Amino acid sequence: MPRSRARRFEHALPVNTADVVIPDKLYFRIGEVSRLTQTKAYVLRFWETEFPTLRPVKSDSGHRLYRRKDVEMVFKIRELLYDRGFTIDGARKRLADGEKAPAEPAAAIPGTVDLAELKAIRRELQSVLTTLSRKC
Repeated sequence: MPRSRARRFEHALPVNTADVVIPDKLYFRIGEVSRLTQTKAYVLRFWETEFPTLRPVKSDSGHRLYRRKDVEMVFKIRELLYDRGFTIDGARKRLADGEKAPAEPAAAIPGTVDLAELKAIRRELQSVLTTLSRKC
């Protein structure tokens, strides 16, 4: 029996990034990033393989050391995947586009109507109809 989407992401509680204070440090270990972002360490390691923008440095002993920009990137990835429902490929493309892509699509939702715009179109059509009826 397939698990529902809500069940799959049950472990991913919503994190309001505005409420999370990232400590003023140079480096964070994977456990710290895991706690801050409420994301499992194995998920962070997987995301490193999937997102080229997420590249923590490794210490001499082989420990992952995340910089502040890496932690912020984890928050962005988490939001795209868990909160906004992007696929990994879609999230990767959105992050690659960076500032070029708008945060929210500007296209109107089908079925929604702007009444003022409809009235303006109607006036324009009536004007065209009046002009055409005079010439005939």
